Amino acid sequence: MPTLLLTHLRRRWLTWLFASLLVIGLPTGCAVLQHKERELVFRIEPGQASWFRGLPKGVQELELRPRSFDKNQSLHAWWWPAQRADAPAILYLHGVRWNLTGQLFRIEQLHAMGYSVLAVDYRGFGQSRGGLPSEATVYEDAQVAWERFAQLQPDAGKRLIFGHSLGGAVAVELATELAQQAQQSGGATAARGLILESTFTSLGDVAAAVANTSLPVRWLLSQKFDSLDKIKNVGMPLLLVHGLDDRFVPPRFSQQLFDAAQEPKTLLLVPGATHNNSMSLAGQRYRQAIKALL
Repeated sequence: MPTLLLTHLRRRWLTWLFASLLVIGLPTGCAVLQHKERELVFRIEPGQASWFRGLPKGVQELELRPRSFDKNQSLHAWWWPAQRADAPAILYLHGVRWNLTGQLFRIEQLHAMGYSVLAVDYRGFGQSRGGLPSEATVYEDAQVAWERFAQLQPDAGKRLIFGHSLGGAVAVELATELAQQAQQSGGATAARGLILESTFTSLGDVAAAVANTSLPVRWLLSQKFDSLDKIKNVGMPLLLVHGLDDRFVPPRFSQQLFDAAQEPKTLLLVPGATHNNSMSLAGQRYRQAIKALL
């Protein structure tokens, strides 16, 4: 009898041990995997981009610190007002690799078109302070930038939101949230239009495309960035731009977003353009497409 009791207790002890390891170890393992996933998603380049030659004259550097941030968190932003005091303004949201110093060539082109531009680095990028970004934190950072943007350009009819690559998914989330707030308050649309360049339907879809696999990668990722499910709710005119020679994000994703979006909407596919140069190659077509939003 004592032997049977001891065997029974050992079995129960082993069961409790394995259960404890599962409860404690699995979340720990998931947390490690999520951290590695975020490191792969947000490929932050340290320092300045090699092609950065300093800020152009007229660019104002801003530090954004809302009450929700702790003392070790802040957003670094550039505000570049147009020559015309009443010019429309663009909130610029960049992708996952370079900080603002690597985005200046695109910001310069928007400014040269006559727009004021507010561009922001997410926490962990460039001079913005904070830890490794996540989907949730970059959404929060875009909302913080929007609040300052609305102060800098108080006329909703002259506000445009621009997102490049993963910044397009951030811009879709922001536009969707603004549309929901306007619907709940009964107010007008907070911005005149949304511009998405070289973006994708979801992070899982683009990961599957890069890996050339039909496996359901999207279900394995904690960072979703699922624009396809949100695009119909952005609540403002939409311009989608994509280079037909984009080797990172296939142009079919912009076509799928376009098909799912509500009118008014425009799709500008640029022959010969890659992931980063649609604006320069499209030239006047790009300028006219943005003007059409206004």
